[in-house]
Amino acid sequence: MPAHTVITRVIRAAGGVFAPGHLGELTRIVPFEMVDAVLADCDKTERRRRLIPARVVVYLLLAAGLFAASGWPGVWRKLTGGLGTRAEPTASALYYARKRLGPGPLKALFDLLCEPTSAAARWRGLLVCAIDGTLLDVPASAANLAVHRSSGHTQYRGSGYPQIRLVALIATGSRALLGAVFGPIDQGETTMAARLGAAMGPGRIILADRLFDAADLLEAIRDTGADLLVRVNTQTRPRHLARLADSSRLVQRGNLRLRLIEATITIATSEGTRTGHYRLQTSLLDVHRYPATEVVALYHQRWEIETVYCELKSALLRRRVLRASDPAGLDQEIWALLVLYQAIRIAIADALIGTGHTGVQASFTIAVESARDQITRAQNITDAATIDLKGHIGQQVLAHLLPERRLRTAPRVVKRAISKHRAKGPVNRRTYKATLDINVIASP
Repeated sequence: MPAHTVITRVIRAAGGVFAPGHLGELTRIVPFEMVDAVLADCDKTERRRRLIPARVVVYLLLAAGLFAASGWPGVWRKLTGGLGTRAEPTASALYYARKRLGPGPLKALFDLLCEPTSAAARWRGLLVCAIDGTLLDVPASAANLAVHRSSGHTQYRGSGYPQIRLVALIATGSRALLGAVFGPIDQGETTMAARLGAAMGPGRIILADRLFDAADLLEAIRDTGADLLVRVNTQTRPRHLARLADSSRLVQRGNLRLRLIEATITIATSEGTRTGHYRLQTSLLDVHRYPATEVVALYHQRWEIETVYCELKSALLRRRVLRASDPAGLDQEIWALLVLYQAIRIAIADALIGTGHTGVQASFTIAVESARDQITRAQNITDAATIDLKGHIGQQVLAHLLPERRLRTAPRVVKRAISKHRAKGPVNRRTYKATLDINVIASP
């Protein structure tokens, strides 16, 4: 008779009612001890043992960011699918468990995890950061509509889902979050950006587009000790003070003295050339230590934050509306989403240590898919005796590194969703060639 082989799998997880509280392999980055400490600091530790402990609720909220298409009972089944048969709580029990927890512990977790990570890039000793805003769609419940409105709202009627404005500061090299604020869209991006001062500071340079060209905000950034590189608004006319050795100008903006660099950027391909005009202001006044052409080239890294928002809304949320039907629930859900994003970024950065690769080459989508698999299988929940920083997620990321990024040749525009005309033809990646030329314009 043929011999039978039995394959057993050992699952290392918390016991009893705490078993569903995990995040698969990402539990290494958001461990039980960290969650318990945050719950204690926020005074959310239970006085009696519940069937759905607060620690489990935290991991439920984090896991929900990986399964945007599933309802709360569905997310619970993802967490318990690899743990064997377990009683499933009702949707109302999960609702009241989330209400008891509130948004505080998730916000505290984010404050603990937001950091540039080991893959962050530096330019001439400065950590390169970018700031920008985006909008998230929320359910059109009565409670949400009392606080949030749609950006398409007119005097006649509302248009589309109500929305929340999110403004974040990231490290461009690793795309890790350094800080985030959010609120109703009635608050402007420059007003909200001023609340991110704690995430700035000496040794960092903040990149921003022309929407953030406000004298008060520029002064607030400099007051933190951070340097800045911001595109000048077309209506801004700074007071000229002097012409510098590299053809840039020393100008006065409010109480600040800044360096104004005007340049043209020309991109040449086999299809022709395209030239754009840029006016940039920076607090880096030393023309020898910070050459103008390098400063202009550095500004291009500002676009990395657009990729971060794409990863949040496409790879995680899958372009879906948030779940919560009340403002407190929305706060809780968004903080959980940001914690999850940062945990994945830390896992990617750990995998890249010692490889020579950058965070830009790592596929966030591959990392997300691997994290989902680890949760549904309940694998690598707790560390073995020997800690492997790469883990399964890191191995998948390194096995599917992205190719070298092509030089962008077309301006970023809002694409038309419905059009019978194709905007541009296909790009042959094997024969694609482009050159970039930066020319600093001499001041008059």
